[in-house]
Amino acid sequence: MVAPDSETLKQNLALGIRMLERAEIIDYNGHGSVRIPGTDHILINSGPCARNALTARDIVTIDSGGRQLDGHDAPPMEMHIHLEIYKRRPDVQAVIHAHPNWSTYFSMTGVPIRPVFPQAALLGSIPVFDCIDSVNTPELGSRLANELGESRAVLLKSHGSVIAGSTLEETFALCIYLEENAKRQYRAQALGMPYVLNEQEIEDCVRNLARPGLYRKVWDYYQARLRM
Repeated sequence: MVAPDSETLKQNLALGIRMLERAEIIDYNGHGSVRIPGTDHILINSGPCARNALTARDIVTIDSGGRQLDGHDAPPMEMHIHLEIYKRRPDVQAVIHAHPNWSTYFSMTGVPIRPVFPQAALLGSIPVFDCIDSVNTPELGSRLANELGESRAVLLKSHGSVIAGSTLEETFALCIYLEENAKRQYRAQALGMPYVLNEQEIEDCVRNLARPGLYRKVWDYYQARLRM
């Protein structure tokens, strides 16, 4: 399988961010990134760009130290989230930092997010980074990456979420699954105690649902919504 070139990666990243903005998971301050295969370079949306009108021109290239290599505008101040995760996790190829409503409510209250529908099993454990500051220094980025550990998702207290995945499509789908699970759990708690998937159910869901084709299905669904 031939790896996509940088221009295709830029277009796909811009599309993914626009879809997350339409889904109200990324707002005017969210950002996403992907590695450029075979290099230590990272593509990330610029800080000043309008997330709801993002194009490939708004994607900039930085190296592993945060030095900007191309692009018209500067990368986001919180690029250190991405840089420090990539340093620690060679398995991670895409990172998204979002400001979703439902899952952020859980980080504000200390109520843990539990898997209450099948796709949420793919998220695994979800730690909380106990800091409300903007992650705009290498030190804070390092602390956040340590909190994420080997997980796929981490909540930032009263701030948002960070998702790390092996592909852009997987990372996008996990963003959707996290927010959908939080919404369902929140609403179910208004009626009573939500049913939480047990260990065997989680294993079965991971085995059946952790598939590239199913991640692509989520991506295609939200791409179609952009045309409506």
